[in-house]
Amino acid sequence: MNLMMNCWKMKSGTGFKDRQEIRAFVKAFKENNPVTCAIFCHTLQYDSVEALVAMVTFRLLEAEKRKLVVLQKELAQYDEKELQGLIRRREEKQLENNINRIQHQYNQLEQEYRIAAMGVFRHNRHIRRSSRSQPAIGLKQTTKPRPSIFGTITKDKTPKDRRLKTVSPQMLSFSQMLDHSQTGNNNNNTCSHYSKDQALIFADGILMAGSMEALIQHLVPTDEYNPDKTYVFAFLLSSRLFIRPHDLISEVCQVCILQQNLSEDELRKEKLGKFGPNIIQLLSEWADMFPYDFRDERMMKKLKEITQRILAIYPELRPDVTNITHSLVKKLNELQNYEEELARWNSEATLRSNTQEVPTTDIMEVCPSPLELAQQLTHIELDRLSHIGPEEFVQAFSKEANTKETTYNDMKKTSNLEAYVHWFNRLSYFVTTEICSHLKKKNRVRIIEYFVDVAKECINMGNFNSLMAIIAGMNMTWVSRLKKTWSKVNRAKFEILEHQMDPTSNFGIYRSCLKAAMWRSEGAEAGSKEEKIIIPFFSLFVKDLYFLNEGCSNKLPNGDINFEKFWQLAKQISDFITWQQAECPFPKNDKVINYLLTSPVFSESTLALASFECEAPEKSFEKEKHKQLKASASV
Repeated sequence: MNLMMNCWKMKSGTGFKDRQEIRAFVKAFKENNPVTCAIFCHTLQYDSVEALVAMVTFRLLEAEKRKLVVLQKELAQYDEKELQGLIRRREEKQLENNINRIQHQYNQLEQEYRIAAMGVFRHNRHIRRSSRSQPAIGLKQTTKPRPSIFGTITKDKTPKDRRLKTVSPQMLSFSQMLDHSQTGNNNNNTCSHYSKDQALIFADGILMAGSMEALIQHLVPTDEYNPDKTYVFAFLLSSRLFIRPHDLISEVCQVCILQQNLSEDELRKEKLGKFGPNIIQLLSEWADMFPYDFRDERMMKKLKEITQRILAIYPELRPDVTNITHSLVKKLNELQNYEEELARWNSEATLRSNTQEVPTTDIMEVCPSPLELAQQLTHIELDRLSHIGPEEFVQAFSKEANTKETTYNDMKKTSNLEAYVHWFNRLSYFVTTEICSHLKKKNRVRIIEYFVDVAKECINMGNFNSLMAIIAGMNMTWVSRLKKTWSKVNRAKFEILEHQMDPTSNFGIYRSCLKAAMWRSEGAEAGSKEEKIIIPFFSLFVKDLYFLNEGCSNKLPNGDINFEKFWQLAKQISDFITWQQAECPFPKNDKVINYLLTSPVFSESTLALASFECEAPEKSFEKEKHKQLKASASV
């Protein structure tokens, strides 16, 4: 942008007509677009792109030299004090301009993001669409009966002029399914139609709505039809809002029996064709995508029943069935071992908290290197992230949408999501405890600057969750009130980190950093594991899913299930699954990890007392709080 503006100031020297032309050239040059660059060279009568760039660079240097001469003349007119004041005012002005520019950019981003994520489209004479190519499966604005956590979806009138048309099962790719902007961005050209039996509704080849019976039918394979993997994932993910997994697999079995006449005494492979391999593939995808569903004994029983029935007709599929079973047993054993390990960590942490009132060491003694601590935090983050099942998000959001048939306890088989949130809270309190446990100011300054360096390493690694937990810990009241301590801290680096995680404009700056990390991960080479790491700010990720659900209802006014919403949920959670698959390339230090997970952390009241011991209360409400705490603690 600076290059473009300076080029604009020198337009008479380079041949550019206006700012728009300069912007087009800079964009073409940055995107390495040889055709556009060549057109500019020809129009401006330059021999090559390098010659044009060289001329722009030369003009830029000349302009900078002239500005330097002017500044030197201005500096000669001021004494030292006036000069310092002038520099300070210019820095403040520059900072203010930067803040205003960033706010302007991300205010627009926030507005467009809300439209894309929540589906808040205003219907007047024409439907207003977002101009961005970001997630734009246009969710329809409808009235909501009441707010609930992932309970209902917005409603819209079904178009009256839908054309009846026989359609084949959708077989689009995942990117086409989940990026509706490529196919349905023009509302006037949208082709919507019912399926042959009026049960499924498609728009531009994408499934938009349907009854539960029709959607289950669409899931079940036949001799000639095999459901697309993207549909399988989206349906199995969100169907648990309406039907329990063990009931769903029973329905699938029943449809298979009726469709293929599996209840007949004599069945021939020639009659069934490819039905056997296709149904085994569906079961394999289910077990691979949602293995935690099979913690339910009813699921395992149904799986055994249908596979035995298939093997009686297709004995050659026994290796495939064996692979499904072995893979399930392995994943469920890994989950059980992980849960037992979490229980051990929690028990040890509780024991140490009960027996050790004050920490006997600090993190800098255990791990002097901020880089190494950031690496060990990344180990913990990826380990806990990898065990969260995608269905746990939907199950958490369905707590208020349960019926007598589908209860939360019946659906909930894991608590890995809650364990990950607990880890974030523990890390925040760990940081606060480490700071407030030092009575000497210089030690508190040292530990604060240490955590600032750790947070900086976390953002370089793409570990945004630990970064935010550290910032949250240092922003807690019992640390932020230590004015004398903070006066000795180099706040410049800390303020840079706070700026990266600024919550204004819906965390616009963080979202840009996350997008850059995703681009880096996608472009990383196969052997570069460090660049593939993305650990999102988890609470914000869950919040985005919550608002996506809150802006949309699960059913349309005619009672059909709004599958358009479920494509959006699947898209966001599929990104999360990609992040889960990253491997941590850093060496593991068990001593540091053990300290992070089991060292005592202060409670809220203990933190308050420790903070008042570090720096005596000054304000009246602090003195009153201190008095109450001492009385309750019998100090």
